[in-house]
Amino acid sequence: MDQQRRERLTALRRELHRHPEPAWCEYWTTSRIVEEIARIGVDEVRVGPDTLAADARMAVPDEETLQQWRERARGAGAREDVLDQCVGGCTGVLATVERGDGPTVALRVDIDALPITEADEATHAPADAGFRSTNEGYMHACGHDAHAAIGIGVLETVAESDFSGTFKLLFQPAEEVVSGGRAVAQSGVLDDVDHLLALHIGLDHPTGEVVAGVNGFLAVRQFEATFRGESAHAGGHPAAGRDAVQALATAVQNLHAIRRHEDGATRVNAGIVSGGTGTNVVPERATIEGEVRGETTELMEYMSERADSVVEHAAGMHGCEANVETVAEAPSAESDADLADVVYAVAEGVDGVDSILHSAPLGGSEDATYLMDRVQDHGGRASFVGVGTDHPGGHHTPTFDVDERSLRIGVDVLAGAIGRLW
Repeated sequence: MDQQRRERLTALRRELHRHPEPAWCEYWTTSRIVEEIARIGVDEVRVGPDTLAADARMAVPDEETLQQWRERARGAGAREDVLDQCVGGCTGVLATVERGDGPTVALRVDIDALPITEADEATHAPADAGFRSTNEGYMHACGHDAHAAIGIGVLETVAESDFSGTFKLLFQPAEEVVSGGRAVAQSGVLDDVDHLLALHIGLDHPTGEVVAGVNGFLAVRQFEATFRGESAHAGGHPAAGRDAVQALATAVQNLHAIRRHEDGATRVNAGIVSGGTGTNVVPERATIEGEVRGETTELMEYMSERADSVVEHAAGMHGCEANVETVAEAPSAESDADLADVVYAVAEGVDGVDSILHSAPLGGSEDATYLMDRVQDHGGRASFVGVGTDHPGGHHTPTFDVDERSLRIGVDVLAGAIGRLW
């Protein structure tokens, strides 16, 4: 990659970093990506509803929130035609380059940000260099700005190359709430893909290290449990109430007491608990926002069934009713070893790569697993590629940043691997 292109990608990454947008609200980001794709020139561009099954989306914000982010994007200069296409928060882009007969190769990158207030100390590089988030309270704290920039770099490299086949580049929304992958998978836009690569930067691997095929994805289900009881005066008539918070407390204790499984790792967490209206009122409503995970989809389902049972019986013990709703979920997946072999071989010849792992565990969850499973179920291969980057703070922290040298490494590794698949 020449110096001019490297500088352009760095500038793009910083521009994206300044405009973080949460899941299903990536209006400005979608517009900016469309502009870059137009500069490069491709055969087909699909935006928003044309890239996903809208009814399969999960964790979609309310209409007021969507409208607020849409107006914010408009104020930041988003294209009106793109805003019109992203109806109802259907964001994201699929760019396609077609060059005759040959296999179909796809790359998936994600584009959403997190509800985290970014550090503003001078020691934080984005603050010091003037590209800190302008959307206060939101931040690219997981590297999705870098993912999108790398995707553009790969698209430009592939479009200029001499290949025979089809290349699809997916800019996927709503990964942070594990709800965009399912909608894209169910749309069928990747059903003809022979080889799928997905990207993540960092993952606690240093700059210069590449993981050719990440594994160890934990299947996840995020849920909201609502307890309903009956209020009463806590001093005058405490026995007349049915205490929803007491039911919640019982549920939290017993969620963490779910017996683990001998077949693999499992997780449970009651992340947000709330309830009650006053110190002198027996609380009639309480909620748990929690999650369960499993080393396999089956183990996640084992945990999920028991979590639902815990909530139901905890409510019953205290005369309350309970309802559990799934907010978002994603399955487990495995990278195909032979596709990882291709990435590994290419990475060996990329300048700046000094360590290559054939596989390493993610230790968390990712909704790229929906796409990987979908492609594999249709006879294709898939691999999740990790491109290391030095960062001063861990993922999902106010001080997270990326080593921008990793942008060039990511482009060279992925574009090189894609080139070998035709």
